[in-house]
Amino acid sequence: MTDRYAVIGNPIAHSKSPVIHAEFARQTGQDISYECILAPVDGFRAAVDTFRAEGGQGLSVTLPFKLEACAYATQLSDRAQAAGAVNQLKFEGTDAFGDNTDGAGLVRDLQSNQRVHLAGRRILLVGAGGAAQGAIVPLLECHPAVLVVANRTVAKAQALATRFAARGPIRAATFEELDSRFDVILNATAASIGGECPPLPEAVYEDCSLAYEMMYGRGQTLFMEQALAAGAARVADGLGMLVEQAAEAFELWRGVRPETAPVLALLRSQL
Repeated sequence: MTDRYAVIGNPIAHSKSPVIHAEFARQTGQDISYECILAPVDGFRAAVDTFRAEGGQGLSVTLPFKLEACAYATQLSDRAQAAGAVNQLKFEGTDAFGDNTDGAGLVRDLQSNQRVHLAGRRILLVGAGGAAQGAIVPLLECHPAVLVVANRTVAKAQALATRFAARGPIRAATFEELDSRFDVILNATAASIGGECPPLPEAVYEDCSLAYEMMYGRGQTLFMEQALAAGAARVADGLGMLVEQAAEAFELWRGVRPETAPVLALLRSQL
């Protein structure tokens, strides 16, 4: 009997998750179906309950429901607790296990696909929203020299630095306070959606081996263009992060780790 999985969000039609998981299933010989669920903004819990009642075994959760998914879960992984958000749910009987695979997907893309060493490096994380919060613990577990969280509203960055201070070398800064160079710069803001770029001093890019845009799409964002112009050695978008976090979810659900390289190549060819 085919096991059912889905991605839930609003909007959801743009999601590449069905393609990704179909390729993972084909590759590993797993008998699953994977669909999109468009839930009303105020109807997340009802939509999840219906999916479970119909035999659904797991859900990927995207915007705007990651906080609600965290509240829905009856048990949380350590990384979901740290992130304060859930992007994967696994159902077993009356239990709903919540996980957050975003940060792990980011780190795996950086280290395995982009071949970037994070240990001992100076890392700049731009933004203090949910995307940044989910990345902090996995990044600190790579033992950087320092992780600086920069945000326009410094109080948000300071709150994150205080919260995660026991986990590694982390500090907060405003964009204007950035007076040093970084090896890796990660843009976790939504500025690129509006064709904008965080106002970072050009000097931060001078020793940058990789400027990474967590979003993805066809062509380069303004952040990526400005990073290259200011001296970054290279840039990358977040398509690999998308595929790697999905592989984390697939392993959570099915107990097998799929190969991500061919799926990433397929998605890149379709952009």
